[in-house]
Amino acid sequence: MDPIVGIKPPKDTTLAMLLEAGRRNYELWYFEIGDIWIADGTAWGAGRPLTVRDDPADWFTLGECHEFPLGDLDVILMRKDPPFNMEYVYATYVLERAEAAGALVVNRPGAIRDCNEKAYISWFPQCTAPTVIDRDMGRLRRFLGEQGKIVIKPLDGMGGTSVFVLEDGGMNVGVALETLTDRGTRFAMAQRFLPEISAGDKRILLVDGEPVSYALARIPKKGESRGNLAAGGRGEGVELSERDRWIAAEVGPALRDKGLLFVGLDVIGDSLTEINVTSPTCVRELDRQYDLNICAGLFDAIEQRLA
Repeated sequence: MDPIVGIKPPKDTTLAMLLEAGRRNYELWYFEIGDIWIADGTAWGAGRPLTVRDDPADWFTLGECHEFPLGDLDVILMRKDPPFNMEYVYATYVLERAEAAGALVVNRPGAIRDCNEKAYISWFPQCTAPTVIDRDMGRLRRFLGEQGKIVIKPLDGMGGTSVFVLEDGGMNVGVALETLTDRGTRFAMAQRFLPEISAGDKRILLVDGEPVSYALARIPKKGESRGNLAAGGRGEGVELSERDRWIAAEVGPALRDKGLLFVGLDVIGDSLTEINVTSPTCVRELDRQYDLNICAGLFDAIEQRLA
């Protein structure tokens, strides 16, 4: 995970997972990306024993570091946040060697590599608004002309970083396309702008392919088009609609088959916009609003695979 000292305990889903593991008397070990490596084909880690508490002022204690093969662990939770860069990819290689040695890695490292959070919606076009993934600025301009208004974003970001809303004929179209595509040398995703964003960008959590019954609608603050909580959006719990459940049913079985046990779908209006497989969040907000324990379902699924 990212440094535990820097998390926000009331909002952090990784902490929610650790708390549930602690309630089940799991022995917890803590690693950051720099603490794992491969030596002669074996995945190793420099881990520290971890104790967690649901206390916003004092939420963890770390013990002394020990080096051991990662395959000695029963379960490894991969909870490093994007950007999904080559360092992230290299980390999945290490975890894949741990998987080969017998550890259950959640989410499965090969599937994290294969299922880019932006691009993977292209495997489910029946669920999405018009979308292109391209780096040619001429074709992107043509798409903008066809749609009138689009959202364009990088393929490797999170939290609303570098997300632009463009209107056909707007003065900043050229510089936005140059920035997002690095002057035509890098792919970006463009989607038709969905005015339903005003009602929130819904985060639907899937546990072992099945949706939690409530989503967190992340509603943009005034003057913003991004609902991401990291961009100042406000989270409001909502019950899943029939369309939400249909989207989950379309996507869920493929995710389960790939070993993606904990996934966050982003849905605006009736359209799937992203499939978050690296470190999806919003558990703590939904748990509080609806008296849930979403991570209990996750660990039930994990334990079924360990049986």
